[in-house]
Amino acid sequence: MTACTQPGCTGFIEDGYCNVCGMHQNAPAPAPVSASSPSPSAGVHAAAPSGSSRTSVSSRLGSTPLGSARSGGTRPTRRLVRTQSRTQHLGAGITSVPAAPVPDPRSVVLAHPEVAEDKRFCAACGAPVGRSRDGQPGRTSGYCPKCRTEYSFAPKLKAGDLAGGQYEVVGCLAHGGLGWIYLARDHNVSDRYVVLKGLLNTGDADAYEAAVAERQFLAAVQHPLVVEIYNFTQHEGSGYIVMEYVGGRSLKQILQDRMHASGQYDPFPVDQAIAYIVEILPAFSYLHSLGLLYCDFKPDNVVQAGDHLKLIDLGGVRRIDDTTSAIYGTVGYQAPEVADAGPSIASDIFTIGRTLAVLAMELRGYQTTYVASLPDVADTPVFQQQDSLYRVLLKSTALNPDDRFQSVDELRDQLLGVLRESVATAIGKAAISSAASSLFENPVATAAELDWRELPTLRVDPSDTAAAWLAGVSVSDPAARLAALRAAPDRSVEVKLAEIHAVVEQGDAVQSAQLIDALLADNPWEWRAVWMSGLLALATGDAKAATIAFNTVVGQVPGELAPKLALALACESAGDLDVAEQLYATCTVVDAAYIAPAAFGLARVRALRNDIPGGLAALELVGPTSSAYVSARCARSALLSQPGRSLDDLADAVASVEAVALDARARQTYVVRALELALAEVLAGGERPNLKIAGWPATENELRLGGESAYRQLAALTETADERVRLVDAANHIRPRTLR
Repeated sequence: MTACTQPGCTGFIEDGYCNVCGMHQNAPAPAPVSASSPSPSAGVHAAAPSGSSRTSVSSRLGSTPLGSARSGGTRPTRRLVRTQSRTQHLGAGITSVPAAPVPDPRSVVLAHPEVAEDKRFCAACGAPVGRSRDGQPGRTSGYCPKCRTEYSFAPKLKAGDLAGGQYEVVGCLAHGGLGWIYLARDHNVSDRYVVLKGLLNTGDADAYEAAVAERQFLAAVQHPLVVEIYNFTQHEGSGYIVMEYVGGRSLKQILQDRMHASGQYDPFPVDQAIAYIVEILPAFSYLHSLGLLYCDFKPDNVVQAGDHLKLIDLGGVRRIDDTTSAIYGTVGYQAPEVADAGPSIASDIFTIGRTLAVLAMELRGYQTTYVASLPDVADTPVFQQQDSLYRVLLKSTALNPDDRFQSVDELRDQLLGVLRESVATAIGKAAISSAASSLFENPVATAAELDWRELPTLRVDPSDTAAAWLAGVSVSDPAARLAALRAAPDRSVEVKLAEIHAVVEQGDAVQSAQLIDALLADNPWEWRAVWMSGLLALATGDAKAATIAFNTVVGQVPGELAPKLALALACESAGDLDVAEQLYATCTVVDAAYIAPAAFGLARVRALRNDIPGGLAALELVGPTSSAYVSARCARSALLSQPGRSLDDLADAVASVEAVALDARARQTYVVRALELALAEVLAGGERPNLKIAGWPATENELRLGGESAYRQLAALTETADERVRLVDAANHIRPRTLR
């Protein structure tokens, strides 16, 4: 048998693929990584800057210590606001996933059911059993030569057997960690197909205990995404669980089909992989609400039938408070703390993150080198292209359980945002709809410049004890609002956050920092306090500190656009234009509510690069129905009214503001600017009598007449005397010279 060539892998090649890491036998080994390579930190991905390729900047931005890095891992993570969301179709209405065919159940019955010799191990001590010796095939039953525990890998049921006088066996479907799985017909219920799941070995106490546990509480599990337990029956002294038959293909089988078709590892497209996880997560939420842990999640245990998913194999499910029964898990998916601390909701989330990683990328060595970690961003193209995916995986699979998402509802909310981003950036079209966030309000900015006060505000957590009271605090003046907040009957977290925001508005940087530090001392995982520190940094002009703060927040809520918009503004202010452009571009295509502020930011960044066509294209994203449309047309006129622009551009600059509802003086200012620049262009490059700018032919004499008229009209619209005098002087200066 050929050994796998992947570094650190102990598997062997079976049917062209490694039986441990799943790699194709001809797959090249990964290039060695230098010991001095920087470890990945949270990064940013979005649509590419004009003229550049899409790359992650994960290694370029710093992050604020948060969670276990701040506290030593001694405190529980705060739960995010929950959004109860349930999609009706696979793909969450955001993307499409190919349907999986549902074969005739009889066609998947094994003709020759047997367990391969290299997969036969003693259930008690793990020693190899049932192996060939001296040219003789290994025995399918017997006693372990090391500990003398009895083993049996032979099916106990055969076609035609009638288990419990009700279930007629059709044949074997598969062999799993807890034994053989059989297809049967239920003669008492319309001859429906069912599954009988037996024990790996009736002498295995742990396996028997797991089966009994299933009989005791899993029959009460009723959820459309979870395989149903119908009954528990016996046949000739052996017990069997009777379960719903789920047709279709497991995600592992679909992945294997893709591998065989392409001749190499072929992961699902990122959007499809995320869609699978988003769809199955409500099953975990349901189990957790019953006080149950799934424990052994992996691609093998999700079946797609048509456009529906089902979570199967409940053999590893256990109660949250169970500290005695055997723990079932799979290397590469199981959280590292399970061996010592046992399973938890956080360890289930770890398995979900690991499963998503295996579905979405070629994670070489996921059971060895990267058994509890992710490869560096620099070595992983999908992370460079899908930074939000990387961030959600990084948090889901954090080594410290407290640093992970603390509920599957939190994870699902963020994954939905990551899915929208992945699909939108792949299509590259401007967003036409808005998706409400449970954590942030929509941005309200309509001006070409974005101030920190115009960034999206945090939504009040409805579960906060002072939420109702805060709804009645509508004082607009920061000082008055601060006084009201300090008189709050309940000093809840939301009250403290509102107080910090009011203090930042008042410009008290010292007190703001003190309040932020106090909130993080109470809860080192309170990322909203870091959000406030980012606002404080922007308010005080510390762009680098703002970048670090908002980068940290993006890592905590990678599916949210508000932190990305804030980080874009911070990077723009800090001069990191590449990152700013990527983030602004992402915001313009993911959510319609973010188009205006992000488009203005994109135009500013591109203008700084002298990419006028790119800036104009960004401003075109703001449509006539937007409240920011007038500002966008003015910004467009300003971009076109630059020294050295062509006469056509200057004519277009005037046209940009002619048809919008704009203050007369503001419109006249753009006209004056365009005519003045047009005159300079004509003097330098020649006249174009057939082109009109603000109604004046592009000749020297006509532009001077037009300029004089425009200046005088602007002077008439000006209230300040000194300014009127200046404008009249400018009119006299630009007018045509005469002999009189």
